[in-house]
Amino acid sequence: MDQAPEEPRQRSGSVSQQKPKVLRPFNTSEVKILLLENINQTAVDAFKKQGYQVETFTKALAGDELLEKIKDVHVIGIRSKTKLTKQVLEAAKELIAIGCFCIGTNQVDLDAAAKQGVCVFNSPFSNSRSVAELVIGEIIVLARQLGDRSNEMHQKIWNKVSANCFEIRGKVLGIVGYGHIGSQLSVLAESMGMTVYFYDVLQIMPLGTAKQKETLEELLSVSDFVTLHVPELEETKNMIGEREIMGYMKKGAYLLNNARGTVVQIPALVKGLKSGHLSGAAIDVYPKEPASNGPHFTEYNDLLECKNLIMTPHIGGSTEEAQSMIGVEVSTALTKFINQGTSINAVNFPEIDLRVINEEESNTVRVLYIHQNIPGVLKASEINEIFADHNVDKQYSDSKGAIAYLMADITQVTEEQIEIINHRISNTRANIKTRVLY
Repeated sequence: MDQAPEEPRQRSGSVSQQKPKVLRPFNTSEVKILLLENINQTAVDAFKKQGYQVETFTKALAGDELLEKIKDVHVIGIRSKTKLTKQVLEAAKELIAIGCFCIGTNQVDLDAAAKQGVCVFNSPFSNSRSVAELVIGEIIVLARQLGDRSNEMHQKIWNKVSANCFEIRGKVLGIVGYGHIGSQLSVLAESMGMTVYFYDVLQIMPLGTAKQKETLEELLSVSDFVTLHVPELEETKNMIGEREIMGYMKKGAYLLNNARGTVVQIPALVKGLKSGHLSGAAIDVYPKEPASNGPHFTEYNDLLECKNLIMTPHIGGSTEEAQSMIGVEVSTALTKFINQGTSINAVNFPEIDLRVINEEESNTVRVLYIHQNIPGVLKASEINEIFADHNVDKQYSDSKGAIAYLMADITQVTEEQIEIINHRISNTRANIKTRVLY
């Protein structure tokens, strides 16, 4: 007799999965998000999925228009053109967080933001591959003088030459700044037969067969191509000038800047190209850049006269893939900060987090207390006195410079008590910004 097939067994997990509680801010009816400079749709969709009110602009805002728009929003998202100065931030009375949908954060007054209790996030990883690929393309274009040949063909000039055109195999690439971009570039360059050296202020484990040089000058003196991947800091401003180009770089070398416009002194670059000491260069960033697209690039006419010079309008990370990933990365960080208070990967804040509150913990609230980093704030007469009548389930505090951040989950709290807790903490002497999530 045929046996009936066995019913498939239902597998049960050894640990029951508890759903996280969806927290909402006390005293805030609706979270308002302002996104400028054509932030990717992935971020817009992520915020709308959370139920936030989202307003978008394709351009940067400035002046009175920016002051008007920012005055009642809780979060603003920008790229590189919108400048969030201390004056602008002071007008943003409801602001709790800023999302820089790019790598750099020099367009934001980070200290002023922190002192106002505004947490700033950026995207240090997502466009690394796009920039690294652009550099590889620029190296090949420069080595073969393809930019000049293309311009000539557009003018109906046929100029078939091989003089001073080279393969990149066997050439030396010098990378200044071996971070996320520099290290990826290192791997790509080696795969194309280049020898890679790098210089960084930190001792870093190299990828592949790349080798670290002890000084910038040593790196410049051995490299056929020098590519810059450093942040804008006081130490990196005017990092590459006439001394470095004419004094240390090899005659016939190439310089590429996809980092920050203030790193290279433009007059020194022009001199290096016009004198023939440099065989070519690629520039994607400039000390002064137009605020919008259009015929506004009028600052550097001397560059327009240089041969074998690739000029691009700050598009190193401008690919569909990079912008999509940046949208996801930054919107995720902002959502966690709004909904849970998590400040992991913030650039101007202490980085702290607590495990999520579960649905079963119905009477638990999360207190987020941003305060001045001064002695005595947590002693019995202040915060701990406020917490004394309640059960503190978990608590974590950390500081960064003049700012400190406390997260605490308090159980068995009524809605009336939430209002009292919020009022008392908000009126402590060191308070900068207090939020209660429940």
